[in-house]
Amino acid sequence: MAESPPARGEILLNAHNFQIGGQIDDIVNGNYTSNDQATLIQILRPILDASHTRDRETSPPDSACFPGTRIDVIRMIVAWADSTLLRNTHVLWLYGFVGCGKSAIALAIALKFERRNRLVGSFFFFQNTGDRSRMARFATTLAYQLAAAIPEAAPFIKRAITEESGLLNLSLVAQFRRLVYEPFKAAAKRVRLLKTFLLKGPFLIVIDGLDECEDRKDVEAFIDDMLDFFKKNPLVPLRFLITSRVEQHISGHLKNDQVCLEDLVNHCSRSDIDTLMDACFDEEKNRNPVIGAYIQEHGDWPTKKDKDKLVDHIGGSFIFASALFKYILDPADDQSTPMDRLPHTLSMNPGLDTLYVKTLSRSQNLPHFSDVMSTLALTFEPLPIIGIAELLGIECLEVVRVLLNLQAIIHIPGTDDLPVTMCHTSLRDFLTTESRSRCFFTPPSYHFYLSYRCSTFHDGRQPDTAAASYSIDRCAEHFKQFTHLPPAAQGPFPRFPQTPDAFYAHILAKSENALHFFDIVSAIALFREPTSVAEISELLGIETAKVVQVLVNLQPVISIREDCGLPVAMCHASVRQFLTTESRSGRFFVSPSSHLKLSYNYFSLNLKDLLSNPQPFPVVIQSSKWRDRSHWHWQEFLKAKSEPSTIYDELDQLTHLPSQTSSYCHIFSFTRLFLWVFYDPEPKPQKILPALTRCSESLALAAECDNAPHEWLQYSFQIHQEQAMTLQHNVKRVEAAIRAKFFGSVLEHSWDPNVNEIRMDWSLEYWTITNAYLVLKWMVAHVRARTNSAGPAVTFIVSLSSTGNEFSEITIRIEPYTQPSPA
Repeated sequence: MAESPPARGEILLNAHNFQIGGQIDDIVNGNYTSNDQATLIQILRPILDASHTRDRETSPPDSACFPGTRIDVIRMIVAWADSTLLRNTHVLWLYGFVGCGKSAIALAIALKFERRNRLVGSFFFFQNTGDRSRMARFATTLAYQLAAAIPEAAPFIKRAITEESGLLNLSLVAQFRRLVYEPFKAAAKRVRLLKTFLLKGPFLIVIDGLDECEDRKDVEAFIDDMLDFFKKNPLVPLRFLITSRVEQHISGHLKNDQVCLEDLVNHCSRSDIDTLMDACFDEEKNRNPVIGAYIQEHGDWPTKKDKDKLVDHIGGSFIFASALFKYILDPADDQSTPMDRLPHTLSMNPGLDTLYVKTLSRSQNLPHFSDVMSTLALTFEPLPIIGIAELLGIECLEVVRVLLNLQAIIHIPGTDDLPVTMCHTSLRDFLTTESRSRCFFTPPSYHFYLSYRCSTFHDGRQPDTAAASYSIDRCAEHFKQFTHLPPAAQGPFPRFPQTPDAFYAHILAKSENALHFFDIVSAIALFREPTSVAEISELLGIETAKVVQVLVNLQPVISIREDCGLPVAMCHASVRQFLTTESRSGRFFVSPSSHLKLSYNYFSLNLKDLLSNPQPFPVVIQSSKWRDRSHWHWQEFLKAKSEPSTIYDELDQLTHLPSQTSSYCHIFSFTRLFLWVFYDPEPKPQKILPALTRCSESLALAAECDNAPHEWLQYSFQIHQEQAMTLQHNVKRVEAAIRAKFFGSVLEHSWDPNVNEIRMDWSLEYWTITNAYLVLKWMVAHVRARTNSAGPAVTFIVSLSSTGNEFSEITIRIEPYTQPSPA
């Protein structure tokens, strides 16, 4: 094939804001864009290096049809795409093995249809290149290209975005429908497009390397929806050319009577390889003085016999032909000449594995070889030489030294700041498949070492280097890959850290001296569900910026988002297990006692909500999120601290903290102990009296507290359980505090101390402190009256019962308790 002239945008590839006829336009990565299209770039965020116009040296695959080759298969594809009669074959799937030239053919077709003004767009997937190996921005990228290629479609795309504000967050299928299919279908009815279709043929979208997309479920959904669209719209003048290897999730959906199937093996001719090798050897003979000297002395090289053997040996694989040719003529090998290396290639097993082994062995014994190759194999996007060096903590020279001998299989850029890429993704497959690569195998556990290396860049500063930027974005992803491995595949580790626990400690140590570090980490470790930075800030009473400052260095183990309203969570369950297991975490141990603090913090938030709400009872009760979480953390605390003495001690520590000057801590202590007593389905007298004695003390302290707002005496507080009532022997202290707050009128009602049973019409959840006081007063008076007549040795049991739903009346009963006789 002859080389094609550069597209209009490629002529001005590096130009910006140039002016033609008074209109200011932009050139973006080789694509001509108007101001409207520039706006679409901001909205759609397309991947600008995913199309056929990308710089192939920095954005692989760097493959193109050699002039004079692939003529038959390209002619066949063009004939299919030009036909207006094939109503049910809107899709052609060109499939084949590794290296048979699928990407080169896709590029040739895209260029040909671009010159014919019938190319809607193209997308070249490539493994481990970030967004180009995912589906997330696939639809928006093609939508942007559609708007640029067919301006008539742009208004429909804009309308879809305007009318559906959340469209860009919907599924891939929904995005394709609204941003690609429907706008094209609407635009195709315009006169210009109808004329183009009738005179020249349908429009085309080229998708290359679909098998290299990581999101397999989305690939399946895309194929099914595409075929469904064409089934319902058989006359739409649009075609899809898809190339890929034969993968089950692709072939299972594309092997359909709506799809034209073409096996590229049937189009790999010996004459194409022969043409390629003739041209390459002829060019090298004119350039290389060593080969020139050899020919002068020994005659033509290679001989026709050797060249024919080589072509036969290659067997139709263009990538194998390219790699063999690079290997034969490799200028980095000063131990042998091209004439020496040619016979060796003929003894290699057909395919790329033998070539990879032979090439990699050249650098195998160099320092850092394994680290450099493992980094190339497992990083999620290509890094420049300087980025690889910085990530591994070595010098650029050491990276170059390893790569210099591998130019037959790895693209080495001209400068240190351009990405290093593999000539073909099959090299990554080779390196990560132990049965194929043997001693060159990159174990998946190396993700752990990469996550550790990435973590060294988390210092809170803005990333200003390739390695730092990559680390911020990808550290957690490497860690996630490691934690998803089965235990047998997670070690051993040849270097620090030796275990995940050491890694966790290493990460946590970065922020442990920061203010509020332990409170923040404890909260995240013990939360029932992921919680946002904003809520953590509100819960702990810490400025949001200070929470972020602590968390930014912990991103390898705690995921945070740019939006403080989005959830923060442990990257893996093992991090929480580490923090809550004292024998593993040491000084970073998060004690179950922290549940008590969190229960109190949520209780305080709920109380503040109630006091700040001007609406009358019972509307003020409806703020239930804080209440529920407070109760959950209290129950978790009780599970770990079952001994009464321990519970009292923990509550005493909480209420006596210097920072706890509010009455809230005393109200919290009262309500929690009260619930604890009556929540027990088999309450024991020896447990009730000490607990309720402390309840009385807490209630009195809350009432007497100087800064206790008078509002809490009249509004309801969140007492959770249905089985609860109170015993209080400090009635006078509480009554005095209530009268001092000018609410003496609420004390006029009381129950007759001579009755053994009273009923309350409200659910305990809606009781006020005053309600509790009145019941308490009745209980104290009742017990006092009975003990005066029966003697001080008599003990009474307080029982509580309720029926029906939470709004049913509650019955409180007092009766003597008789010590059972010994058996």
